[in-house]
Amino acid sequence: MILATGVATATQRLPLLSARALPFLYLRGDLSYHYPHPHSMEKCDVGIENTLGVVRPATEEHAEEAMEALKAGKVIAVPTDTLYGFACDACSLQAVNRIYEIKGRKHTSPLAICVGDVSDIKRFAITDHLPHGLLDSLLPGPVTVILRRGESSILERSLNPGLDTIGVRVPDCNFIRVVARGSGSALALTSANLSGQPSSVCIKDFENQWQHCALVYDGGVLPSGRAGSTIVDLTGPGKFKILRPGSAKEETIAILESHSLLEEATVT
Repeated sequence: MILATGVATATQRLPLLSARALPFLYLRGDLSYHYPHPHSMEKCDVGIENTLGVVRPATEEHAEEAMEALKAGKVIAVPTDTLYGFACDACSLQAVNRIYEIKGRKHTSPLAICVGDVSDIKRFAITDHLPHGLLDSLLPGPVTVILRRGESSILERSLNPGLDTIGVRVPDCNFIRVVARGSGSALALTSANLSGQPSSVCIKDFENQWQHCALVYDGGVLPSGRAGSTIVDLTGPGKFKILRPGSAKEETIAILESHSLLEEATVT
């Protein structure tokens, strides 16, 4: 529970982030990971006394409430392994439209989806052309993989209409993964900020948008900076293209190249 002062104890405020979330870990020459720093325990001073009653700790005991809100077509705010995001049921057109309204974003800008486990990705996108073990090497982690939906995707066609690709995330953050698993659907996910404004690493960064969310989950100050996830296009067999460097470009390229993928030249 949040204390009356709006500041929780260190135990209560510990976000459900696993070790791999610590700024994506830097990669050594043997492709093993090394943990550079402990997770930031810096508190995010909410400022107002949670007068809207929507703020909850991002802990597993509060996940059920988040699942119910998503099933009811609501928008919630959650921490990930990179930034805070707005999330909703990706198969609810009403909820997806609500996210666009909250962000002030054009419907021509696509939304990514978030799933609980790497094994879920094949329900929503084509993965047969990828080298064995590639997705498990990249994810969970601060990477968005762009894949083709394909005819077998269970995603609603109303999500990102006109596009045959979808960005997929499996954040290295236990809370959002638990929520995604329990929701029974993929989550539409986008950064928790007004379109064109700086991204959020603390719930105070987007407190003007709290009123539009059914619930806001506080995972403290996220340690990865504001670069967001690395976006990589994996739609073509044997190749990749980095669409956004994000917070883990070098590590991502190293993993892709270790699976014999070649980088496709970016057209400038």
